[in-house]
Amino acid sequence: MSPIAPLSSTGKPPTPGQPLRTPLKPLDVALAELLGFAAPLAPSQSVSSFDADGRVLAQDLRASLDVPAHDNSSMDGYAVRCSDWLGADTQLAVSQRIAAGSTGHMLAPASVARIFTGAPVPAGADSVVMQEDCEAVDGSIRIRQQPILGQWIRRRGEDVASGAVVLRCGERLSPASLGLAASIGLATLQVAPRVRVALFSTGDELVMPGEVAPSDMKPGAIYNSNRFFLKALLQRFGCIVTDLGIVPDKLAATIAALDGASRHHDLILTSGGVSVGEEDHIKPAVQTLGLLNLWQIAMKPGKPFAYGKIGTAHFMGLPGNPVSSFVTFLLLVRPFILKLQGALDVAPQAIAMRADFDWPKADKRREFLRVRFNMAGGLDLFDNQSSGVLTSAAWGDGLIDNPAGQTIARGDTACFLPFSALQS
Repeated sequence: MSPIAPLSSTGKPPTPGQPLRTPLKPLDVALAELLGFAAPLAPSQSVSSFDADGRVLAQDLRASLDVPAHDNSSMDGYAVRCSDWLGADTQLAVSQRIAAGSTGHMLAPASVARIFTGAPVPAGADSVVMQEDCEAVDGSIRIRQQPILGQWIRRRGEDVASGAVVLRCGERLSPASLGLAASIGLATLQVAPRVRVALFSTGDELVMPGEVAPSDMKPGAIYNSNRFFLKALLQRFGCIVTDLGIVPDKLAATIAALDGASRHHDLILTSGGVSVGEEDHIKPAVQTLGLLNLWQIAMKPGKPFAYGKIGTAHFMGLPGNPVSSFVTFLLLVRPFILKLQGALDVAPQAIAMRADFDWPKADKRREFLRVRFNMAGGLDLFDNQSSGVLTSAAWGDGLIDNPAGQTIARGDTACFLPFSALQS
């Protein structure tokens, strides 16, 4: 990577007076290049399994026992020997009682064992009958339905076999996978370190909510909404976030903020000031301290994006429009952070769904339309798809990934990316 060099759309130095135009980069190409810069952080950390939700495994988890450890009942009822049932009038004596955590003994001929969910099935029994299918008669039971061999018995090792790898290195831990780790006796887990992220904004027009009442806002001033959703998204991915606030819109202050952040963070994230030809201090500040690439990505909303390095810290600059910043984070920053954590699966999972709207005007860029589920099992489109309308992201359930140059007719199948997957 080298410092950015201004070129025309033909790749040649521009003639005097010619505006700068950067060729649009396909999103998939940009993401592949970006992920090429991301190396998993080290060293791994040992954390309690109670505290590992969302962390990424740094080693395979291999079981040292069978789960379950023995054949056990999946119902409250009676353990029986199928051959002892001779018909609906058969009465069998209750010879033992087995609760979860206790151990029974060999089932006597022509008898049953009272058994409870999770209790080990006694030797000699080959079926469990639900208590609802039995009738108590003077210390015996009458089984009203013929037992089926193996019914309501959970077999030893049917969940996990001893020696099996239950979770792979690079998997992101979920509540269910934490339970799985606990089921094989693991109280601590080796995980990748948290990504340390410095977040700040620049721009004299930005105002923090609570500092100025809406009625007192000066002309041109705006509330800093990007800072709120970016911090929340970073925290959802387990990052350690340092919120540096709003940096004064001066070159020296910007250089100082970037320099200080680069010494103690893995990633520096900003929004705004990365459009080609825009006057700002982010670009010269990053170039003063390190290396910078400015990309114009063929996506809508989005397009302007910056990646660079300051020392060992990665730098990412997002567009300033809130929806552009939000979508660009989900599609570029999210997979980059997952790669830093050592995750193997960083691509969002798309779902084929029916579009219940018309989108008759194709765009030259790949579009990400804000939509939500409807009661008919399809997707509705938010009326205003402007990159400044954050309401569309709060209203929506996800994005339709619409290829460049493609229209959508009501009833077409579209590629849907749910926010539930992109934000977790």
